[in-house]
Formats: sequence, C-alpha cells, structure tokens
Amino acid sequence: MTTAERVFSNVLPHPLGSPNSSTVYAPSNIALSKYWGKRDAALNLPLNSSLSISLGKWGTKTEIAPADQDSLTFNDHVLDATDPAAKKVWRFVDLFTGPDRPPLRITTLNSIPTAAGLASSASGFAALTLALDQAFDTQLSKETLSMLARFGSGSATRSFWHGFVKWNKGHMADGRDSHAHLVKGNMNDLRIAIVAVDTGPKSQSSRDGMNHTVATSALFNAWPERAETDCTAIERAVKEGEFDTLGQIAEANALAMHATMMAARPALTYLMPGSWQVLETLWAARNEGLAAYATMDAGANVKLIFPDHATQDVRQVFPEAQVINPFESV
Repeated sequence: MTTAERVFSNVLPHPLGSPNSSTVYAPSNIALSKYWGKRDAALNLPLNSSLSISLGKWGTKTEIAPADQDSLTFNDHVLDATDPAAKKVWRFVDLFTGPDRPPLRITTLNSIPTAAGLASSASGFAALTLALDQAFDTQLSKETLSMLARFGSGSATRSFWHGFVKWNKGHMADGRDSHAHLVKGNMNDLRIAIVAVDTGPKSQSSRDGMNHTVATSALFNAWPERAETDCTAIERAVKEGEFDTLGQIAEANALAMHATMMAARPALTYLMPGSWQVLETLWAARNEGLAAYATMDAGANVKLIFPDHATQDVRQVFPEAQVINPFESV
C-alpha cells in the first residue's frame, strides 16, 4: 500500500458501496500569501501555510453518476483514458474509492473564461472530491475533504469555501493536519480583477518550477519563514479589515516568491514584459491615489485586489480587466 493509499484508507470506509448521482460546484482561488516549496512531495505537503481568496462564480461544476463504463468529459470534450489529465483524475478517483469501484461517468464544466489564463486544477479537484463524497455518501467534513484533495492539487485544499481560506501547512508526518479552513473577516467589499497578459501554456509547469527553485535558488532558504510570517499577517489583516496592510503584504509576498525563481540556476521567470508593464502602470496609478495592489502566481497574468469603491477607477486604468466578486455564489 502506498503512502497516499494509506492516508485515504484511514479516513474512508472501504468498500464504499454503490454510488448515487451527485452534482457540485467549487470556486477557484488565488493565493494572497503563496505556497511555494514542499516538505514532502509524495504527500504534497507544503513548507509554509498559505491564504487565498475565492473567485466566486469562476470555478468548476462536476457531476458524477453510475455508468456502464468509465467516461470523463471536460468542457464538452470526452477525454481518452490515456490523456495525462484523465489519468490524473482516475488515479485520484481510485484513491478515494479503492480499486474495486463500479464504473463512473464524470462530467466537468469549467466556468473560468479561457481568456483569463487561470488554471482550473484547484477548483477541478475540489469539485471532484466533493462530488465523490456526495456520490458515495461518505459524509466527510470539508476539512477532511480539503486534506484529501491535496493529493490532486495543492491549491485545491483552498477551494471548498467562498471567501478567505487558509491552508495550514501542518506538522504531522502523514499530513493529516495539513488542510484548509475558512477565515472569517471584515473585508466583504474586496474585489479581484484579472489582467490577462498571456493565456497560452506555461514554459514550465508550476511543479517543475517549484522543484527547480527549491533545489537551486540561493534566495529560497529564507522563503518559508518569510512566507509563514506573511500568511499570519495577512490573516490578521483580513480579520481586522485592514485593506492596505493586506494589499502591501500580498504584493510583496508575490514579488518575493518570483525573486526566488529568478535567483535559481538557471534563472526561471513566469513573468513577461507585459506583466511588468501592468505592475508599473499599477504603481504609477497608486501613486496618484488608486487603492489597488497586485499579486502574481506561477504565470504571466496579474491579479489586482481592491475595495469595491475603487472598481470604476480600476476599470479606467485597466479597461481590459475582468472584475470578480469573490463572495458571489453560483
């Protein structure tokens, strides 16, 4: 039995029995304090905690139903069982159900606009985990489901709630305490804007980029402690409704993460000239009074965070940006 199989078997009753049909939705999320680096790759355990904001109606709807044979449909396209994405999905399904499961029909619809250039793995694996829980009536808590979803995608741990969510890095060797929870705060007027710079595939996957940075960057050793401190400070800012504190730390945290990549050997960067142009435009506008800050993940696109009253000002500076209410439910 693999380590992952042992983790699942410890919280799930096997055999699970016959599935029912289920339909669920999970929002995507963006991290305000980043997760970058793992303490255990096999268990997908992070070196530091992270805190995110959900993306409201941008996410994944997944349906699971009994079937005569396995089938997986993503955005109206049937995926062959040999497709790498399909292999990853079915591997996760087998972890959850055990190897002797009945055939399933899985239908997934991603509501994130392609032009936004956002990955859907977070909401995708969160929705898959929720759908499996409902289909097999396992009645697991969201915290436990969050822990299990980590085996599909680390950021999926944070896609089980609308609003601010913290993924605790945990300390236990088997990762049972590495899961997310909702952070209740005083910042429900926060808004997100996506400024798309490049919507094509990345030059290097996030996983490969992370491993390369950890292995070769002279700046990485200082990152986990700095990131943990930032996460704690952002959580405090959310609870106390201190937008400027949140924005300043989130922007600095993102830039620090990208600095660790650029100090790798050879250097790695996901940011493009257009990304820096967006940042320079933002910084100039902020000097003129715009209440907005930026964050960037392992990709070229820039996400802006700002209070609702600044929405029109943000649209004037970035007319192409797509604005999201992170607290809006489907």
